Amino acid sequence: MNYDLSDDQELLRKTVREFAERELAPHSRRWDEEQEFPREVFTKLGELGLMGVVWPAEYGGAGLSTLDYAVVMEELARVDAGVALSVAAHNSLCSGHIFLAGTEEQKQRYLAPLARGEKVGCWGLTESGAGSDAGGTATTARLEGKDWVLNGSKNFITNAGVADVAVVMAVTDKSRGKRGISAFLIERGTAGFRPGRKEDKLGVRSSDTRELLLDNCRVPAENLLGKPGEGFIDTLRILDRGRIGIAAFSLGIARGALDAALGYVKERKQFGRAIAEFQAVQFKIADMAVKVDAARLLTWRAAALRDAGREHTVPSSMAKLYASEAAVQVALDAVQLFGGYGYTKEYPVERFLRDSKLGTIGEGTSEVQRLVIARGLLELKEKMVR
Repeated sequence: MNYDLSDDQELLRKTVREFAERELAPHSRRWDEEQEFPREVFTKLGELGLMGVVWPAEYGGAGLSTLDYAVVMEELARVDAGVALSVAAHNSLCSGHIFLAGTEEQKQRYLAPLARGEKVGCWGLTESGAGSDAGGTATTARLEGKDWVLNGSKNFITNAGVADVAVVMAVTDKSRGKRGISAFLIERGTAGFRPGRKEDKLGVRSSDTRELLLDNCRVPAENLLGKPGEGFIDTLRILDRGRIGIAAFSLGIARGALDAALGYVKERKQFGRAIAEFQAVQFKIADMAVKVDAARLLTWRAAALRDAGREHTVPSSMAKLYASEAAVQVALDAVQLFGGYGYTKEYPVERFLRDSKLGTIGEGTSEVQRLVIARGLLELKEKMVR
């Protein structure tokens, strides 16, 4: 296996890194403190082709690989995890569902402007009573004439307050359980559809997270996304790709924390010398670096398997599980190395620590990832809750 990026991928990494340092780094602290979603950044990312990294050019995308997408996510999250999370929800979830299940007309109408960064997308699966048990969806959709009428609510939806297009899951046939859940495309401004309460979050605060409320929301029959009753099945496929994105997101946070720590320990002096000279500090740096590299290798393996068209459910969960938990530990170690300064907002490591925790929760908790991995390895045939 070749662990080196190609020349084009190195150029992509350099381009995204320079963009992040120029467009994100000067504002990240303010966006975090004010919980501000930087909409203009998404327009600029669209101009670079980064709002539709993996989608074909005919749909406004850059036509790149899943590995390329992982590189993009790492570089964005290294500087601003909130922006990276919003890009992930837009790319992997909303756009990913449209690409997977949409008709040609739906792809041209919705996917193309999303991929170009002209519109922002969100994906509505989670509910107050349907988190890890996504099959417990209570939002309903009933067919009335030529329209579907949706009622219910969604919780913790990334980009909900700023999205122009939403993909929402709802029950169309309660008697069929998980196979009675369908997906729908809903546009901003549709009557009966609006964002609800904005969440006051621990981290990734530049990413907009809210409820989605549906009150007799009427959408045309042609806004059904995919086949009736296959919304949940498609959701599992979407999450397999999405977990690669969250693994890369977590990797980026971990690398940001490590980079900050490497710079600090060489400058900070105690007892007359840089603290980098102390063995206790060196051991901590070494452990952090091993975690970052291990997370990257697991993430790249999952991405490469997907690009090769091979089964990647378990590898994706492994990458997401390890990278997200490693990010928390690496960020915690970075705070420790910064000492009292690490506990202040003067340095970014406290934000990396707050941001890192989401990776162990979103798109399937660490506990769910362990279920997916174990059941996959044991070849258990019962339906997996993912």
